[in-house]
Amino acid sequence: MFVNQEKENIDRLKSMARRMRKMALDMSLAAGAKGAHIGGGFSCMEIMAVLYGEILNVDAAKPCRVERDRLLISKNHCTIAHFPALVEKGYFLEEELNSYSENGSRLIGYPYNPSIGLEYSGGSLGMAISVGIGQAYSAKKKGQPQRIYVLMGDGELNEGSIWEAFMAAAQYQLGNLTAIIDRNHLCYDGRTEEIMAVDDLPAKMRAFNWHTVTCDGHDIKDLLRAFSEVSDDSPTIIIADTVKGKGLSFAEGRPEWHQKAITKEQYDLALRELMEGVEWQI
Repeated sequence: MFVNQEKENIDRLKSMARRMRKMALDMSLAAGAKGAHIGGGFSCMEIMAVLYGEILNVDAAKPCRVERDRLLISKNHCTIAHFPALVEKGYFLEEELNSYSENGSRLIGYPYNPSIGLEYSGGSLGMAISVGIGQAYSAKKKGQPQRIYVLMGDGELNEGSIWEAFMAAAQYQLGNLTAIIDRNHLCYDGRTEEIMAVDDLPAKMRAFNWHTVTCDGHDIKDLLRAFSEVSDDSPTIIIADTVKGKGLSFAEGRPEWHQKAITKEQYDLALRELMEGVEWQI
């Protein structure tokens, strides 16, 4: 797969990710006491920026065309990253983010609505990879060009259905399927390796006959390199090492920020950190 790894493109995607982070902060504050999935949203912000800014063959003006790529969000607790990415891609205006989490809004939970780029209705974790395999198998049989991407969390790897799906994808040699693991090492109950260890994850995936690529999930350049190494001959998994709550000094690596309300003081601090261009974003 050709991926533009020029400096100008990297800088463009960094700027996109920063805008998305600002939108995510605004959404989180507007949610009030209901809170938002801040930890898992901020851990995959750069992944989302690279997917929508460079990788996905989608067109907001023709959102339902058959040949479009599909992105299924298995870790559906990352709406504050996904919705800003859809704004950046032109599926709807930024003003609609003000309706986030309100009754009657299009931007609540994870409804299935391809007209605004929502390809999968999230619910129980561990199911999207099977849906993606079905879509990839169908496209391969029909000779259609679309690629299928599934963004997963490392906590949901505890689900047995995922490993059955991994076996099926390799069995049918689905080179049009790419899974991305947001490897932030935390789930709602604590550290993944204490709840149910999944390391050595790259070795496990190679044993399941997946083409396996690892990268820094917050480094735009490294993410682009990872996507450039996607195989056309077998399913690919990109294991992106990330930090839950990345970029928020009060939330990084803290499991309680899986779902939590942000205060105005925390919002102001986060905004200062974002606008100052902290070192990890340079």
